[in-house]
Amino acid sequence: MSYLAVRQLHVALVAATLTLFCVRCAWMLASPERLQTRWAKVVPHVIDTVLLLSGVWLAWQLGSAGIAGWLPAKLAALVVYVVLGTIALKRGRTRRVRIAAALAALLVAAYMISVAIHKSPWPF
Repeated sequence: MSYLAVRQLHVALVAATLTLFCVRCAWMLASPERLQTRWAKVVPHVIDTVLLLSGVWLAWQLGSAGIAGWLPAKLAALVVYVVLGTIALKRGRTRRVRIAAALAALLVAAYMISVAIHKSPWPF
């Protein structure tokens, strides 16, 4: 597969995972039982796994010179995003904590997108 095709797949998966995260956050607030459906538990993991694999493939294609500096920042932000996402959707004890975690997760996602676009850990 060409670099451009994998990059387009990666970008599409980013859009899909963020859209699905927002939908799941809305469900968490309005209709939490929807989060218990089988597809709502499986599909995000499938999307995120393919997203991660495409990111690894892209990093491999770029080589160490192409990812120096910005990729470690993006990976650290990814860990923060995952933790905040689990707080928002599962582990937050109160509605306020879950909403704050969801908003913070989206800010971290915006940071990761900016880092990827600018190829710099200083996104703006």
